[in-house]
Amino acid sequence: MNVQERSVARILFKNKIHEANGQAFEDIFTQTMYYAHEGFQSIKPWGNIGDRKNDGYIKSEGTYYQVYAPEDITKSYVDFVKKIETDFIGLVEQWSPVNNFYFVVNDKYRGVNADCEQLIQGLKDTYKLKDAKILTAKDLENEVFSLEDDQIFRIVGFLPDPSNLKNMDFSILNEVISHIMGLPIDLKKEPSLVVPDFNEKIKFNDLSEVTAEYLNSAFVRVVYLNDYLSNNSDFIADLLRDKLNEVYLQEKEKYSGDELFWNIVNQLSPKKQQVYQVTVIVIMSKYFETCDIFEEPFKEGEE
Repeated sequence: MNVQERSVARILFKNKIHEANGQAFEDIFTQTMYYAHEGFQSIKPWGNIGDRKNDGYIKSEGTYYQVYAPEDITKSYVDFVKKIETDFIGLVEQWSPVNNFYFVVNDKYRGVNADCEQLIQGLKDTYKLKDAKILTAKDLENEVFSLEDDQIFRIVGFLPDPSNLKNMDFSILNEVISHIMGLPIDLKKEPSLVVPDFNEKIKFNDLSEVTAEYLNSAFVRVVYLNDYLSNNSDFIADLLRDKLNEVYLQEKEKYSGDELFWNIVNQLSPKKQQVYQVTVIVIMSKYFETCDIFEEPFKEGEE
């Protein structure tokens, strides 16, 4: 699949995940695991014995999975936390050896809270497991898009005609821009990012103080971008980085300094309006810091 086709396939997969509650989500998980992991065996509930707290496992590894897919996880957090522990205790009472334990939850790309993470790490330490994690929709998406194309199609369904999908890679950028624009400013949120010292790189790339001020101000909001990317698959982060780098390489052939910076902003903004441009600069500040756009200053001894 090319980039456009993978973008469409990813949208189809996300739609399936948002609509999949209960057994429908477990069916997507089971189909994916059969393709992705040789030796995976699903366990179906059977009469009054149920599944004995095991939705699927890889016997040779001692790896076990439990699947949970409520309609709205934000309304079920108390039950969610309780279920992780009761399901795991029920599992170790009936299956052995349990070396790895994964609790698979359809969070619908919202992420899970700190209580869940602490609980599962506590189980890992208490029962001396090799590994224990909560797997969410983004982890399942990463598994799906590591498969062969024909296997992906069997999970997400057939794609529309790619010839009608021009500029689809920009839709990922627009999706991220829309998400950040829609967020309110959280005055209670503690800063979790240390604003980097851009000065040396700004001077090296001949950017003005005004542009530097925009970059520094925007970086404060990168925490929201990082939150969004952490709840989505690697695909969207990789595509976003590649898109910015592609536009940077294209524009640097014609411009430099501030002119280059603002041409990138305008190329990436859905509209030439401040609200869009400011959001694009938030995204640019992340990739400016990681050196995917603009040049890194030479260090002593380097050419």
